Amino acid sequence: MGLTGIQIFQMLPKTNCKECGVPTCLAFAMNLAAGKVELSACPYVSDEAKQKLAAESAPPIRTVEIGTGAGAFKVGGETVLFRHEKTFFNPTGLAVLTSDDEPEDSVAGKLKRFNEFAWDRVGLTLQADAVAVRSKSGDAAKFKALAEKVKAETNRGIILMTEDAQMMAEGVAACHDRKPLLYAATPDNAEEMVKLAKEHKLPLCAKAGDLEALAALVEKLTGAGVQDLVIDPGSRQIGRVLHDQIHIREAAVQKKFKPFGFPTIVLPFEMTDSFQMETVYASMALCKYAGVVVLSDFQGHNLFNLLLQRLNIYTDPQRPMKTEQKIYEINNPGPESPILCTTNFSLTYFIVSGEIENSRVPSYLAVMDTEGLSVLTAWSAGKFVGDLLGEFINKTGIKDKLKKRNVIVPGYAAVIMGDLEEELGSDWEVRVGPREASNIPSYLKENYS
Repeated sequence: MGLTGIQIFQMLPKTNCKECGVPTCLAFAMNLAAGKVELSACPYVSDEAKQKLAAESAPPIRTVEIGTGAGAFKVGGETVLFRHEKTFFNPTGLAVLTSDDEPEDSVAGKLKRFNEFAWDRVGLTLQADAVAVRSKSGDAAKFKALAEKVKAETNRGIILMTEDAQMMAEGVAACHDRKPLLYAATPDNAEEMVKLAKEHKLPLCAKAGDLEALAALVEKLTGAGVQDLVIDPGSRQIGRVLHDQIHIREAAVQKKFKPFGFPTIVLPFEMTDSFQMETVYASMALCKYAGVVVLSDFQGHNLFNLLLQRLNIYTDPQRPMKTEQKIYEINNPGPESPILCTTNFSLTYFIVSGEIENSRVPSYLAVMDTEGLSVLTAWSAGKFVGDLLGEFINKTGIKDKLKKRNVIVPGYAAVIMGDLEEELGSDWEVRVGPREASNIPSYLKENYS
């Protein structure tokens, strides 16, 4: 937000009504300036102040939505250069390329992989976002048919790729109700592409030969009434791409240069003939600062790594990633299986559960909600202590499933053993496990196999 907390405070009603959840209007203004609350939380702010604050609070990079329904995804909306300054909000959209001159079996394979590749990670589903439909044959009927096929066989985003306005009109006719991204408006076809975008209320990509030409084109498109834009400076050499992506973000965020205040698109398939290098370039684009990346194909080994990288980049660094509090069953445990305990910090959970799985010893894993803190941090904060852990285990009802009631606490949290024994009762045996997760398999095999 461009205004300071004091400037915002001057536009608030100053009633100190506390209905916003904080004790004073000044505290609310400070939170609003820091992006911690929404203006809608104040029930008495005037319409004039709302209008002013809404304009000031708009992110320097516009949020653009592609697609409809559950398959829609948003790009842009970013406010900082580095995620540790605040966070990044809308993950880069990953798209796979199809062409209307491509063999049918190749297209079918890409769509099959696009639909089937999905991985569960920390309670989230990691998958790609869009299919790009490119006109290469010069045949409008083929382009339209491919767009119809993609629409029928997928439920996520679509990107129509052609600089021929008449060809684009055929693609739009096939799938405009799915709100595709139109790629691309250029200085030569801008009027025709603007007409299509405005008529069907579709997002439009602006493509130019360099940054100066791109800025001029964007001003022309926004002046014509198109606001939902994705921009492409036309660079295709990796060094130039990196330079342009950084320059665009800096100009938008630091200098408030409005022509660059839009998400960008990067096309690695136009930068190299090597599929491996495409993945490398896509990885770079995820970091700096692409809104959409289009690759020539998806394979499990490249897509999963890009999705995981994207997850790491767009996870709020100020909020620990958490897993669900519950008893997890690993390796088909039974009434004589032990219960290992840990916190719900996602990294801790995945490491510990992975080592238990590798041991092949049937076990339960009690994951306690510590607000996403690791074991030692949670213990020092009083969130992973014996009485609370025992209370959690008792409430799960796991006791009724067990004949041998063995609980294993992490080696670094051995100090909680006494309180846990007292909370669980004398019919439980509490043990101290290894300090390092890598020693869990040998510990389980030695004591429980």
